[in-house]
Amino acid sequence: MNRSAKRYSPLQVAFISGAIASTATLSAFGPVWCRSVHAALQDSPKAVADAVWQLVNREYVDTSFNKQDWLAVRQSLLDKDYTSLEEAYTAIRQALEKLGDPYTRFLDPKQYEALTNQTSGEVSGIGIRMELNDQTKKLTVLEAIENSPALKAGIKAGDWIVAIDGKLTSQMKVEDASKLIRGRAGTRLTLRLGRNGQSAFDVNLTRANIEVPTVRYNLRQEGDRRVGYIYLREFSAHASTQMRRAIRDLNTKQVDGFVLDMRDNPGGLLQASIEIARMWMDNGAIVKTVDRKGMSDEMKANHTAITKRPLAILVNGNSASASEILTGALKDNNRAVVVGSQTFGKALVQSVHELADGSGVAITIAHYYTPNGTDINHKGIAPDIKLDLSEAQQRQLAANPNLRGTKSDPQYARALGVLSSKSFAQPTQQNQPLQQQPMINRAVDLKS
Repeated sequence: MNRSAKRYSPLQVAFISGAIASTATLSAFGPVWCRSVHAALQDSPKAVADAVWQLVNREYVDTSFNKQDWLAVRQSLLDKDYTSLEEAYTAIRQALEKLGDPYTRFLDPKQYEALTNQTSGEVSGIGIRMELNDQTKKLTVLEAIENSPALKAGIKAGDWIVAIDGKLTSQMKVEDASKLIRGRAGTRLTLRLGRNGQSAFDVNLTRANIEVPTVRYNLRQEGDRRVGYIYLREFSAHASTQMRRAIRDLNTKQVDGFVLDMRDNPGGLLQASIEIARMWMDNGAIVKTVDRKGMSDEMKANHTAITKRPLAILVNGNSASASEILTGALKDNNRAVVVGSQTFGKALVQSVHELADGSGVAITIAHYYTPNGTDINHKGIAPDIKLDLSEAQQRQLAANPNLRGTKSDPQYARALGVLSSKSFAQPTQQNQPLQQQPMINRAVDLKS
């Protein structure tokens, strides 16, 4: 969920962004409530607190509000005299805790910006990934992202950053360097870089809005089989476009099957998970959501699959939310074999709203079920082939990310065995075409 840009963007649609008109909601409480609200709204911190209360009152999935007197909670919020926004933020968080729902939560401006930036799939900067090298203790470039100012300027993996706009990076943390490098698109900065075999040199760059890669893929020659390996990191606003590009490119390479790796994928946008499911399956239900009124919405495939090749999915205990929707859809429709560990178990849908002061609130608005009607909340999805990694194996993959998706990765190796099996399930075919369902404007929140 990401930064709210003032320009129109797909993200704004996905979040059902916006505020409630206070007069429309408050009229139901009569003139006494209206007078107290009018007085309260003269105070900006109270306005933020009341806006949060109203949004929860209108949208929260549990109309009993966890058996709380929600009107009394509102009165308590408005009775307080806040000396700062921070005091109001604390009161709002305390009020939301009464719901007993960790996914309905208040986000201060920095948290809201971080969340919205993450799910927008975009950052404003120069487009590098960097680390503090353990051996050299230098701030080192790991990658210059495709189509970024850094890549166009010739910055390479292995370069180390000596200074950022004249500030030396020795003893500087990665987080602090990132803050200096990021900035508004169109602004300029200068990096002094070091490179093996060369003297230190300056690179002048102009920051830009950069699409962050959330899908990574390549072709693997595994014996006599050609396997398309796709790693889906999260369901950002650009995830479906990047996934379509990956599948089509691998199709041109005549792959025999696919491995879709969603281990450690915390979720993201509901719309992205539905769009990606439709790339793999022609027929069948994808997910059903049920709102506070008991109204259900069922999303279905719509004959737009772009491959029918065998598919194995990798999941673990950190595969959550939107990744569980996609896993459940492909598993219940016999479109894929799921390999790995039990998934996280988050079956709740949130909408995210920006407030007037730049803060935000995420509100649980619906419960979702897999195509077979399974409620996975607090349970997760059981893999078809359960294969837990030992602590030593987990440490090895964490310390050597390049081993992920290789034969040194036990879960990937097991998926290869599944793809080689002659009994591998092929996509199910149904006789009756299904009508395309309207896209719902909701976000499946990240698990954290």
